[in-house]
Amino acid sequence: MGNFLDKEPPPPMVLVPPLFDFPPLAARTRMLESSYNLLFGKLALNCLFQDYFEEAKRFKTMIMLKPVDDPHVDLVATVSGPLDHKPEDDIVGNAYFRWQSDVDDPHTFVDLFVSNSDPVLQMRSCAYYPKYGVGAFGIFPLLQKNRISSQDYGVLGLRYGSENLSFGTTIMPSSMKDEFPKSAWLVSKVGRLTAGVQYEPDYGNKDGAKYRNLKNWSCAIGYGVGSSSPLSPSFNFCLELARSSQFIASFFQHVVVQRRVKNPFEENEVVGITNYIDFGFELLTRVDNAETSNKMPDSSFQVAASWQANKNFLFKAKVGSLISSASLAFKSWWKPSFTFSISATRDHIVGGTNYGFGIRAENLREASYQRADPNYVMLTPNKEHLAEGIVWKIGKRPMLQSNIDSGNFEGLPRELRPLQKIL
Repeated sequence: MGNFLDKEPPPPMVLVPPLFDFPPLAARTRMLESSYNLLFGKLALNCLFQDYFEEAKRFKTMIMLKPVDDPHVDLVATVSGPLDHKPEDDIVGNAYFRWQSDVDDPHTFVDLFVSNSDPVLQMRSCAYYPKYGVGAFGIFPLLQKNRISSQDYGVLGLRYGSENLSFGTTIMPSSMKDEFPKSAWLVSKVGRLTAGVQYEPDYGNKDGAKYRNLKNWSCAIGYGVGSSSPLSPSFNFCLELARSSQFIASFFQHVVVQRRVKNPFEENEVVGITNYIDFGFELLTRVDNAETSNKMPDSSFQVAASWQANKNFLFKAKVGSLISSASLAFKSWWKPSFTFSISATRDHIVGGTNYGFGIRAENLREASYQRADPNYVMLTPNKEHLAEGIVWKIGKRPMLQSNIDSGNFEGLPRELRPLQKIL
């Protein structure tokens, strides 16, 4: 009788927290940028080196809101200024009002940008057709106090993108004949190798617009493994020669690990939690004979790491030849969610340590803990994977490592899926 009433204990599971910022906000406007400037791990490195490292002696407040009745529109407003405010110091404020045609596709959109500095009012628009891989975009300053260059009157661009090829160009409609194009790029991917070249002349230079001027050209080659999903480990290594004057070597690695946990706020079957760890390195060395300031070295480097322990805490640190910083961020996943961050920055040239603060309120990205079987990311790497043979008796079927490895992300929430496969 006792055996009849006894219930089989629920299978063990592992918590899979959402990332603090995925997809990154910069990915929402990537169709306005050259693919050359975003590939080779550049977008991930930029997020690692910049996000939550607040400027020394300054505060930053960001509000990201989306109405419940219309998920196609949202507003992102930012206010920043010095902690010790003085009458001569400026408070910088700006806001984006955005509309996109498809909630799940950020590549076709229109947004309006307002600011208390130039440009005062700016419109950006992009239309991308994934069936053909063709897109067009434009950036138009509508109100601006000072229009000095042709770029201040607007930029238009055309692009093509597929899984293995991306090329495009930008022009300035009001430019002179010798200011065409503003930029052009070509990036191709073969297997795990990605190579690209970009032409971006300096029109401020008398001889800047000539195609034969090697300082107008940049080239890069990279090696990458893994997908852009936060659930998949990834590795990117890149070598770049920027404007034939600066050599850049960089790498970025995203690691998904597991640790055992006993959380009193979770069910007894939860035996572990997934953590996300990022590493990044960047070395810049000048290879020309241009004169630089005595305080600016010919080469510089920076190394950074971040550790997201759970869905609430993120630790980051970076060490460089010029500055070193450490940051702690806490995020509460309410609706809207709130994030508070504090960072300490040490300037190796001037000396002294200063602090910065940041506050964010957001309801653009909804997220919650997911569940995975204990073989996910392998608590015991030498154990044979048996997840597919388990019949789950209760609840929703959790994530399986085999599905992630095979690229099957259909059953996952949007914030854990990789970015669209557009190079």
